Amino acid sequence: MTRTRWTANDIPDQTGRTHLVTGANSGLGYETSLALARKGATVIMACRNMEKGHAAAAEITQQVPNAKLDLQQLDLASLASIRSFAERINANYRQLEVLFNNAGIMGPVRQETADGFEMQIGTNHLGHFALTGLLLDLLLATPRSRIVSTSSIVHGMGRIYFEDLHGKQRYERWQWYGQSKLANLLFGLELQRRLTTLTTTTISVIAHPGYSATHLQTTGPSTGGAFSLAGLLRFTNRYVAQSGAMGALPQLYAGTAPGVLGGEFYGPDGFGMRGYPEPRLPNRRAFNTADAARLWQISEELTGVPYTAFQPAAV
Repeated sequence: MTRTRWTANDIPDQTGRTHLVTGANSGLGYETSLALARKGATVIMACRNMEKGHAAAAEITQQVPNAKLDLQQLDLASLASIRSFAERINANYRQLEVLFNNAGIMGPVRQETADGFEMQIGTNHLGHFALTGLLLDLLLATPRSRIVSTSSIVHGMGRIYFEDLHGKQRYERWQWYGQSKLANLLFGLELQRRLTTLTTTTISVIAHPGYSATHLQTTGPSTGGAFSLAGLLRFTNRYVAQSGAMGALPQLYAGTAPGVLGGEFYGPDGFGMRGYPEPRLPNRRAFNTADAARLWQISEELTGVPYTAFQPAAV
């Protein structure tokens, strides 16, 4: 159990530990990277836009002059980019204590990734599925490593549209966003189930930020007039949401706090929307093991990334 009002100040010393944060140049990823740098971690900042990545790294260095940052280009909407990134990480690092699968997009008009996946399921789930699989050996070789998947409270409205995963027959942006966030939970929990079949101390944990003011709300939905959805989200970001620094606390807790167990789900204590991290209960659909196994198989087929660590040894 978490103790009351856990903050980034409570993160244990991370000197000598390596953390990888996707989407590190803004929002929750930036706040996570900043908090870890303050505690002495080596932070691999994985960013799609390198110009924004350099600006974010400069901001962190201004606040933490001795920050140990490694800025790397990663586009989760491209399997080629993911493979190239993973090759670099595997070649240059011998340990990876925490992988923060943080990056995501929300509510765009229908678009496709470089590989023809619907953009939200492709980026939010399939991109991180491929990345985790390609870095899994490095994580397994690191004692007590953690894989933290960032979901959303919106997972509760999600369904997995197995017959139309990419929204080619019909598409509603918020339904497909909910699908991608439910997929994050199904993946995180199924990953933990599979990790328990190995002799390993690596665990999978899931977190959600509640309603936090980040660029996610204002860059995903299309803009319009004065009463557009983007305008509404800007209003709620300002007057309803908590800060990005507060929203990052659940995943920081999941990644660094002592006593965290595999398969746990952390979110804000204020009705799941605002506040300090505590264990939360996912929607019952997240515990559908048949859906989880089916999604896993489809994800391996679509990404071409087999999780060989969980396959029976050849005889």
